[in-house]
Amino acid sequence: MQPVILNEPFRAIFYAPYYVAEARGMFARQGVEVRRDTAGDPSKAAENLLSGRADIAWSGPMRPMMLRDRDPSCPLRSFCAVVMKDPFLLVGRGPNPGFTLADLPRLRFGSVSEVPTPWWCLQDDLRRDGIDLASLNRVTGRSMAENAAAVLAGTLDVAQVFEPHAALIEARGGAVWHRAADRGPSAYTAFYATEARIAERSAEFEAMIRAMAEALTWIAQAPAGEIAATVAPLFAEVPREALTAALARYQALALWSPTPHFPRAAFEQLRGAMTTAGILKGAPSFEDCVDEAIVTRALGA
Repeated sequence: MQPVILNEPFRAIFYAPYYVAEARGMFARQGVEVRRDTAGDPSKAAENLLSGRADIAWSGPMRPMMLRDRDPSCPLRSFCAVVMKDPFLLVGRGPNPGFTLADLPRLRFGSVSEVPTPWWCLQDDLRRDGIDLASLNRVTGRSMAENAAAVLAGTLDVAQVFEPHAALIEARGGAVWHRAADRGPSAYTAFYATEARIAERSAEFEAMIRAMAEALTWIAQAPAGEIAATVAPLFAEVPREALTAALARYQALALWSPTPHFPRAAFEQLRGAMTTAGILKGAPSFEDCVDEAIVTRALGA
């Protein structure tokens, strides 16, 4: 097998299964050499796939879905489900056990600016709960770190963040008020590649899928501290206690798919959220956007 160039869109704790597969030699045991390269953002990763600078990447299935909606001839397809629940959380300065989304309009709320999917999904939840988005006192354009600091300073009531921001806020007396993963299936991260590259590198990609199946099984059962020790070199700036707490939360939420097979319900939830957000004009199908056949070949079932 030839080495595979894998694009990581950006560094994030919820991508832990990919780092586990690399760090614990799971790709190597499957006989594939994976060379991970950080693209810097999901758009760049997609560009690298389309230009041939990368063989495969991981990212939200929203990207093939969105690009195929704009251009049905777009060759990108997702496969090998990994993060199939929403990893974002709403955090506040102190405990608020009675919080519901209906409380959000009366609060100063900072939404995520770095990536679009968490807001698309949250706005869909709000609409389904009958909440008028125009009633929100929503702060946009600030980073999660900036919003987390504003929550702790008392200039913002609630912020939408992923880990480790939530664990770091908790360490300073803050609290998680709402867990988006409680919504249920939501397609957040899978491999993706062009149809041509999937055909050309099928042996290598199938080996990677088997490695990810092993990683998903391991991460579901391993103590959070052991997972933290495995991925810690990639998160040197995160205190070990916060990293462990973050991974324990995601593990308890069953954030990661039990197998690489792509759940249709997770795809449909994301497509619905993108539609209500006005991102999709049509309804790209599961079959057009997801390649399940390569997963079945890789796993034998």
